[in-house]
Amino acid sequence: MESTFRIEPARIEDVPETIADLVAELAADTSKLERALAPQTARNLAAMVRIMNTYYSNLIEGNVTRPMDIETALGSGATSTSEMPQTAAIESALTENRNANDLLIEAVAHVRVQAKIDELAAGSHLPEPASEEFIKWLHKEFYLGASTTMLTITGEKHSFQMIPGAWRSMAEQDVAVGRHHPPASERVSDFMAYFSKRYELSPMGKAARILAIPTAHHRLNYIHPFPDGNGRVSRLMSHAMAHYAGVGAHGLWSISRGLARGLTSRNDYKRMMELADSPRQGDLDGRGNLSQKALIEFTIWFLRVCLDQVRFMSDLFELESLARRLKRCVGEAGIKPEGAKMLEEALIRGQFERGDAKRITGTPERSARRILSDLVDAGLLGSETPKAPVQLRFPMKYQDILFPRLFAES
Repeated sequence: MESTFRIEPARIEDVPETIADLVAELAADTSKLERALAPQTARNLAAMVRIMNTYYSNLIEGNVTRPMDIETALGSGATSTSEMPQTAAIESALTENRNANDLLIEAVAHVRVQAKIDELAAGSHLPEPASEEFIKWLHKEFYLGASTTMLTITGEKHSFQMIPGAWRSMAEQDVAVGRHHPPASERVSDFMAYFSKRYELSPMGKAARILAIPTAHHRLNYIHPFPDGNGRVSRLMSHAMAHYAGVGAHGLWSISRGLARGLTSRNDYKRMMELADSPRQGDLDGRGNLSQKALIEFTIWFLRVCLDQVRFMSDLFELESLARRLKRCVGEAGIKPEGAKMLEEALIRGQFERGDAKRITGTPERSARRILSDLVDAGLLGSETPKAPVQLRFPMKYQDILFPRLFAES
């Protein structure tokens, strides 16, 4: 019988100085990012980051979904293929790819699940991210509203319908991922029980929790517990683990962007995941089934990717620089220059009352109301209700101005 010891070493017990330094830097830099913005501004920026995260998670899977199409689909409230709006952009995508609607449904699902994770974390209600229950929930939520096509798994010898949130359990669900052969389906339940125990974060200190993120990320993919969707679930789990470890920074950075882009090339992620699959290389390579040296190398790479992304987003969200880019959006939208003062006010304070528009712009009340209305129409300001305080919004149509180099084609 296949032993669950196969995923050992699951954690790095003797932490090298290089890793300890990276963990400390990540904790410090995410803390700085977390404090950099007003809470309402951070919350609205996190909504944009979720679209970015989805875009890059799809890119890792070999799929390109345009950010504006994701935003359009989110705005429609679509949760299934039949509800997907048929905008000109989406119809064009369908012409190029008959599965484009399914890809957008996946994108909407990713944003929706990540939003729930962020909400749970903000309310201090996030459960153990590596628990069996939570991982099953991630998979089930992600495939909520999925089409029959999305759930149909076709192999060389078998075709079957995947059940969202259910582990692989039957021989026909055995799989090979490149050169890697994950545990047999009949053993997945035992492997995931062991995985959940090894990566329980609550007994750990902050440093150990951070250190568990990269190792759990690889080992979940190594087990490959679901017939499909393992990569997406592992990235959502890593996002949740970052929150639980105290380095989530209100959801203002994304591991998916870093994994998709790598540090030296876009092949880094695949290469490093394969390296961490390596078996133990002799008596000096730990005491587990897999290579301890390879796991350490993977962890160093993963933490450097995290740091790279946190620092990139910190630079992108620096107040003075972001204020200048918001001012450019005002000009691009053909709105009077005084509109930039309202955007800067919302950026710094998080929100302002509609009645403050005259004071902020220094213009007559009628002009101030007109400018405010223009900013709302342009999607640069918004509110929960027509009379509620207004806050910044970050629409994808201004992405090239607001967030240069954020997306792959930028």
